[in-house]
Amino acid sequence: MIAEPNAASTLPSQKENAVHDETVPESPTQNGTCVRNGNLKTPREKRKVREQCENIRRNSPASRRVSQLQNGEVVEAVTLFEVVSMGKQAMQSVVVDWVEAYKQDRNVALLDLINFFIQCSGCQGMVTAEMFQSLYKKDVMQKMTETFDKETGLQYKKFMAYPWILTVTWPMDMDNEDYPLIRTGPYWKKFKANFCEFIAVLVQQCQCSILYDNYLMDTIISLLTGLADSMVRAFRHTSTLAAMKLLTAVVSVHLNLDVNKHNAQRLYEVEKKRLSGKRTSYRLDQLERKRKEYEHKLLEIQNMMNAIFKGTFLTRYRDVIPEIRATCMEEIGNWIKTCPDAFLNDSYLKYVGWMLYDKQAEVRLKCLLGLQGIYSRKELVSRMDLFTNRFKDRIVSMPLDKDHEVAVQAMKLLMLMSQNCGDVLSAEDCEMLYQFVYTTHRPLAVAAGEFLYKRLLSHGGDKVQPKGGKFGASTDQLKRLIHFFLESELHKHVTYLVDSLWDWAGKFLKDWECMTTLLLKNAEEAGEALSDAQESALIEIILATVREAAEGHPPVGRGAAKKILSVKEKKIQLEDCTKITEHFIMVLPQLLAKYSTDAQKVANLLQIPQYYDLDVYSTGHLEKHLDALLREIKDIVAKHSDMSVLEASSRTYYILCREEIAIYSQVDCARTQMIDELMKQLNQLLDCFWQKEGGFCMDAGEISRMHSTLRRVAAFHNAHDLTKWNLYDKTLRFLVFETEHGSLPVLIILPALQCTYFSLLWQLAAVSENSPKETLFPLRRQLRHFSQICTCFLHHKEKDVREKAFMILCDWLLILSHLDSNNNEDAVGLLGYLPNTELQEKLFSFIQEHVFMDGEEEKKDLAEEEKDEACKLDDLHKKRSLLAAYCKLIVYNVVEMTAAAEIYKYYVKTYSDFGDIIKETLSKTRYNDKIQSAKTLILCLQQLFQTHAESQDSSNGVDFSSPSFANIKELARRFSLTFGWDQVKSRESIAMIHKEGIEFAFQGATGGDGKCLPPNLSFLLIISEFSNKLLKPDKRLVITSLVSAVQFGSGSLHFRDTSRYSYLQRYITEPLACRGDKWQPLVWYRNSLLSNEDEQSSVLGSLGEWPPVGSSKTSSFKRKLSNGSVPETSQTEAGSKAPEQQCVSQLSSAAGKSRKRLKSQEMHLQEHLPFLCPGGMRRRYCKDEVKTEDVSEEGPEDTVEDVDVIGTDQDS
Repeated sequence: MIAEPNAASTLPSQKENAVHDETVPESPTQNGTCVRNGNLKTPREKRKVREQCENIRRNSPASRRVSQLQNGEVVEAVTLFEVVSMGKQAMQSVVVDWVEAYKQDRNVALLDLINFFIQCSGCQGMVTAEMFQSLYKKDVMQKMTETFDKETGLQYKKFMAYPWILTVTWPMDMDNEDYPLIRTGPYWKKFKANFCEFIAVLVQQCQCSILYDNYLMDTIISLLTGLADSMVRAFRHTSTLAAMKLLTAVVSVHLNLDVNKHNAQRLYEVEKKRLSGKRTSYRLDQLERKRKEYEHKLLEIQNMMNAIFKGTFLTRYRDVIPEIRATCMEEIGNWIKTCPDAFLNDSYLKYVGWMLYDKQAEVRLKCLLGLQGIYSRKELVSRMDLFTNRFKDRIVSMPLDKDHEVAVQAMKLLMLMSQNCGDVLSAEDCEMLYQFVYTTHRPLAVAAGEFLYKRLLSHGGDKVQPKGGKFGASTDQLKRLIHFFLESELHKHVTYLVDSLWDWAGKFLKDWECMTTLLLKNAEEAGEALSDAQESALIEIILATVREAAEGHPPVGRGAAKKILSVKEKKIQLEDCTKITEHFIMVLPQLLAKYSTDAQKVANLLQIPQYYDLDVYSTGHLEKHLDALLREIKDIVAKHSDMSVLEASSRTYYILCREEIAIYSQVDCARTQMIDELMKQLNQLLDCFWQKEGGFCMDAGEISRMHSTLRRVAAFHNAHDLTKWNLYDKTLRFLVFETEHGSLPVLIILPALQCTYFSLLWQLAAVSENSPKETLFPLRRQLRHFSQICTCFLHHKEKDVREKAFMILCDWLLILSHLDSNNNEDAVGLLGYLPNTELQEKLFSFIQEHVFMDGEEEKKDLAEEEKDEACKLDDLHKKRSLLAAYCKLIVYNVVEMTAAAEIYKYYVKTYSDFGDIIKETLSKTRYNDKIQSAKTLILCLQQLFQTHAESQDSSNGVDFSSPSFANIKELARRFSLTFGWDQVKSRESIAMIHKEGIEFAFQGATGGDGKCLPPNLSFLLIISEFSNKLLKPDKRLVITSLVSAVQFGSGSLHFRDTSRYSYLQRYITEPLACRGDKWQPLVWYRNSLLSNEDEQSSVLGSLGEWPPVGSSKTSSFKRKLSNGSVPETSQTEAGSKAPEQQCVSQLSSAAGKSRKRLKSQEMHLQEHLPFLCPGGMRRRYCKDEVKTEDVSEEGPEDTVEDVDVIGTDQDS
């Protein structure tokens, strides 16, 4: 029987094309016909057979299985493939129909099933069957191959599917990369599920009848084993999936039979004891026959399992296609978990262990998921000792896997191993795994948090009630957590630790009453008081838990965006906020009083009020606790000058002093009183400071007090408007004095600069729509004056002052250049300010001196290598802040975009430290203006090239092998990579780069004929790095322009966009073969524009490098490929030389080399034609026909690249 199945890509409504039936000796007249087509040669005979068998096929019982309404029409599903594809009818009824058809005529039904598997592979061909008994053994062995018919252009695969020899025929243009199992979309995803379900239901339906007829399963297993050995990926993948699902279904049958066998054995033994001493009864004989029947069926099932495992699994679990390997690993995990008596031994487990080292994450993931199902069952773990000892180290290392999902599942597997395998994990292993709670990938961190909580924190916590009353258990857990946190020595990462534990220890982490009680305990209570480090750690944990409960989303770095909370989560969040407020309203003042002298602890505690529900103060009548809090904050401000404490205090006042809440007047009164005291203190110090005219007289103590007071004022001026206290004139006097005399200490300059800046910002914020012009002019003078002071401080002798002035100046310019004073156009016109060229130069000079240090300054820094790592990181952070501030000016057009060219020069050199900032700047500027951004890039390369050319000996030209030239090319390559893969999106930018680059390359060429070598011609090598970003039509336009210019001189052609690529015509007026080696950059640039053999052959032929005969032959060859059955293939020319390669001495020798290159390209084209040939076979194409010939298997050039079979097996 021959069937021509549908392509998998066709609609489900399409019918089977044809069915051919061969004579089978066991059934000479199937369905009233007897056709043997082995000798049919003419198309008419074959078409007649197809038409006859199609009528027979459509009248068969299994033909019409389901009808479906599509677009108002009833569509009839004829084949199994169409029925399964539709998926509308229950799979059970489909299988029942097929079983009935099998019982009527098993050969027709089996061939129907064979067609189903072939169609599911996406095959567009036919299946032919002939009896195995009718052929000699040697003939059978000769036919177990895949061949190519040169006359018909079809491929054949002949293999054994007992009792037949099946021949699958399909066209050569079958897309090996497109078949149902790998197609995307819901339809094909559902098809895969239906395909697997069909196999499971088929075995289930047949387990009581035809499964043991020694015919059905033998044929299916032979078919799937034969297809699994194919070099065609579609056959191999589909048959492997089917075989694995078949074995899974057979394993289920094996389990049922085993249960039935044990039940029969038990009944037999009971019956035998009941009839002991008596003659055997009919019941006992019946049970004995039943038991033997089950044993016989179990033996057959085991043979089926072994045949599938050895025939398919052992050859495919290391297949080159990762999907096939993953399928094998997924199913063997199911077999071991479902039937441990048969599969849970080292003979099967070793395959899972080996594939833990697979290169593909999908395969490793399936192995881990399978092992999770095994290690989750304690009764199976005891039989895994050898496997655990052998592969434990590999599993322990897998949380470091580059694939996040693999790492997460590995951590979950280790959790199961830790619970069920006793002490299999050493203390060193656990310590390493605990550290994953600090990772940025939240699912992995949460899995590690579960491991940490269950292994360390909750261990033994519920067995014995510790001392300490109701908080005993929580206190013990807290101390273990604090100890772990301190041992980790990652004190700035407590928020990550809390977030990792939140899902598993949320109740324990919300026990704020226990935490604060532990902090407030007296030291006299033996064994209960914490050390200073433990108290600091516990306060950090309290703050982190309060933040997690109030905000409800992970910390920064553990999620792209804030989590969208559900209704239930929002309700829990509100309840937690209320709980936090009610508890800390009363406790926080006590904690602040206890730790008022410790800056770090106080700074953390003062952040808690921002998570309050402030209405609780008024609704709960808790104003007395508010007074206590305000008193403590006031005392803390008076005691501390640390900025973290002062900023936290200022922010707390800002949070509490909201006009819409009931406690506003109370908090505002306390704030005003405190600021009055600060200003009074400041005025007293200023009077002492300026007691002498034209100078100051203060000792070190007074300077320290002035410094502390100014810092307090600056911290509060940041969040509160202190304009009514007239701070601007007081602090500006310090800055003016420093610019004139330069003798103020840094401790006074820095806070004075900050206070002046905040004063002006509050005045700007107060400008309204109705502000009169008269009030704006004084403000304008103040703004300009302050800008001049900051510019002057850029050259201050103190580094801290320079950096602070630069940061303030950058922010100041950004604000003034983007003023939006409540739609007051007069205010924008008067107050707006853009830096002039001189100021822009000063800003960049500052960046160059303080961020991109020269060699001399780097040598000076070598003497500071003794600095600890913290100082180095702090210095790097400052440099990154300075660079980011300057780049913001470029991005927001405060500074001209061309200034970015100077920054881009350091992209490669400083990539590890500043690469992300420079790359983001490049991306933002390109988003603002594509053309100007492209001009900036090419300007950067031009400046570097000119610097390189000036440093070279002019008589020898540019040295291509010098490190500086290589660095410029590398920078150009990096710039090219930033454009991504979307060539259409970047078309205008790339065009501008080539335009500007070509004009620069020919700039300075003397003489109208272009005979004089342009001094910048070597720059073409730099812009060749952008050639691969050109669209093919644009490349062709450049090449055409170049060729026309070479042959006919300038101005001979006109293009649709004459401003893009026609510039080359202005400069080149004679053939390149007449020029010397110095023109090689032009040749290399042209080669970089050649995208495929067609363009190269046309251009080189027009240049006279290829003889006419060769060119003609190539054209004929191309036409034959494009017009015949063989599709045309384009490949990038392998002969495009990189500029770093050695130059040829004379262009006149290019013709001979081009002929050799043409021959190599022809062979290269043959190897890349999209038709697969079997091993040991190679197709040779010529002008008129396609031939095959046997070749040696030696030599890598004859290896078929698309053969996806790995032929080596592990010893089982």
